[in-house]
Amino acid sequence: MKHTLFVFVEDESGVLCRISGLFAKRGFNIDSLAVGTTEQPGISRITISVTGDNRTIEQLIKQLYKLVNILYVQNVTNIPCVERELMLIKIKVIQNKRSYILEIVNIFRAKVVDISNEFLILEVTGDPGKIFAMQQLLSQYNIIEIVKTGKIILIRESNVNTESLKKELEKKKPILFN
Repeated sequence: MKHTLFVFVEDESGVLCRISGLFAKRGFNIDSLAVGTTEQPGISRITISVTGDNRTIEQLIKQLYKLVNILYVQNVTNIPCVERELMLIKIKVIQNKRSYILEIVNIFRAKVVDISNEFLILEVTGDPGKIFAMQQLLSQYNIIEIVKTGKIILIRESNVNTESLKKELEKKKPILFN
């Protein structure tokens, strides 16, 4: 199961290296990693997405607390959150396909951030599902490069879990065709 952890750290050099070293020693692959400053000077938040069972993740959190400069660790996997990623994607475009790609851009509310006669660079921001879906749709075209950020997350103060709402709506959708 994928887990998402917040790790609040003192903003000191070498902290990220110690954390990634701990993950490597334990044989964990980090699926996603994002680091940034917080609203408090001198403190950074590291958002890590990692795969493992509950017991293993609990052990990993205990090990994180043993590292220097770790202030707080929180497993936010089952907490309602707003999550976003950013993807930039460069596509080599054949003129007669440009309009199809631009339709996809419109549907996904993405942006064209650079355009030339032969290439488009697109910016997509959204939840990981949206990023994955757009990447899959665009895979039929000539993708030259893709770069993605790690997942960033804030806990919802409303405590509304939109994932469970989506699942409930799917159950209630009428079947239009058989």
